[in-house]
Amino acid sequence: MNRNGPALAFGGLLTLILLVVLLIIAALWAWPKYRVYKQEMSGIAALKEAEWSKQILIEEARAREQAALMQAKAKVTLAQAEGEAQVVRARAEGQADIERAKAAAEANRIIGASLKDNEAYLRYVWIKGLQDGKGERIYIPTEAGLPILEAGKAGTP
Repeated sequence: MNRNGPALAFGGLLTLILLVVLLIIAALWAWPKYRVYKQEMSGIAALKEAEWSKQILIEEARAREQAALMQAKAKVTLAQAEGEAQVVRARAEGQADIERAKAAAEANRIIGASLKDNEAYLRYVWIKGLQDGKGERIYIPTEAGLPILEAGKAGTP
């Protein structure tokens, strides 16, 4: 075997110890720098998170604003539609009134034409009205155009 074996083992042990010490020194030197780097990265992450939160809040505010504008436009549109519906309804009611008046005028014209030369029927309706009357008074105008007043009977029905 090798006679330098113990020296070689001692040299290897010394090299190993030196390597461990250098590793410890490097770790002691790098650890504070790593902590600073880690804090810097966590600060950057927190800043990015804050920026994203701010952007989210801004976008939510824009969305609420747009929703409010859309609701306002919808209300205006609804009010306009209701106003137009009322105008259309009023026109239709007016047209219906005109049609009813035309129908009534036509009915009156037909009745008037049928009664024009029909004095016997008119007398019959007048007599029937007198028979069905319930104590009504009929005032017949005199030559001067004034009715004959029944002052004595005015208080009794």
